[in-house]
Amino acid sequence: MRRYGSALLLVLVGAAILRISAFSQLYLRYVQAGLRPYLVVSGAVLVLLGMVMAVVRRAEHADDDGDHDDAHHDHAHHGPRVAWLLTLPALALLLFPPPALGSYSAEREAAQRAAQGVGTFPALPAGDPVELGVGEFASRAIYDSGRSLKGRTVRMTGFVTHGDDGTWYVTRLLVSCCAADATTSKVEIRDADPLPADTWVTVTGTWHPKGKLGTDEAWPPVLDTASVKQVRQPADPYEKR
Repeated sequence: MRRYGSALLLVLVGAAILRISAFSQLYLRYVQAGLRPYLVVSGAVLVLLGMVMAVVRRAEHADDDGDHDDAHHDHAHHGPRVAWLLTLPALALLLFPPPALGSYSAEREAAQRAAQGVGTFPALPAGDPVELGVGEFASRAIYDSGRSLKGRTVRMTGFVTHGDDGTWYVTRLLVSCCAADATTSKVEIRDADPLPADTWVTVTGTWHPKGKLGTDEAWPPVLDTASVKQVRQPADPYEKR
């Protein structure tokens, strides 16, 4: 059995990649949607390579049976048994895909903002409430010299995080490529009872201006809340930066 270890590892890794990309949307926990074709192709190639390697090893073993005893063959062609531990991460990904990043990751990132982003933003669509991402709301609240949020009712979806002083936030992680480059955007929620961390909610309300544009005093932005509704985590838990 040990002669097929490397082939088995390739098949397991490939199957895990195919499981999260070809047969589900779990890959959205880790990378952007545009990378799905590359994951599917990579997973298929790994499975194919593993199968080919297994066939080659079987043929080599059949050829060697006439010339070498089993002990010599095992010694010459197989690595240490500890190498089987490499299959554990592949099995874990296949059977128990890790969840999307949540409040713990968000709270680890310090809020660092600068005045260099201040400027005008495009007009918001007509009609209230206007659907906004948490990142877009935060950018407009902190940097928009045109005050496009003033007097508008907005609606956004994110997960709950808590501050040390009892405040709570609707938070979203923003990615450029994958979960590894995620940054945090959050909005302080007022006039609503806090919910447990990592609860996904849709909030509706109006912007509460504070601080000077582009300064740390303007961060995080504040929402005077009209309603809070618990929702399911979206298939794609991240916003694009």
